[in-house]
Amino acid sequence: MKKEYQPGANPQKLFFSIGEVSEITHLAPSVLRFWEKHFKQLSPRKSRGGHRRYQKKDLELILQIKDLLYNRKFTIQGASKKISNLHKEREIDPGLLKKELQELLNILD
Repeated sequence: MKKEYQPGANPQKLFFSIGEVSEITHLAPSVLRFWEKHFKQLSPRKSRGGHRRYQKKDLELILQIKDLLYNRKFTIQGASKKISNLHKEREIDPGLLKKELQELLNILD
């Protein structure tokens, strides 16, 4: 049984494994790896051993991509263009995504 994630329980955590990101976002690791090929902005750091290390900004981006593809029904190409223009358009509310990320983090631990 999973423990309930407590907000701020580990505010120092800087990096997440692909398994942790998969749990938080409810996306398969293969989907995350696939998206890395199609979204140039999604580029997690790699450890010396070659393991992906995602930062909180990567989680926010993944949630934005997930929203565009799954909720707003964009194509991969369309979502990629939208993400590229995100800073100009500001159509995706970062505050809302941060709230959603926190809610998803509450599930994990």
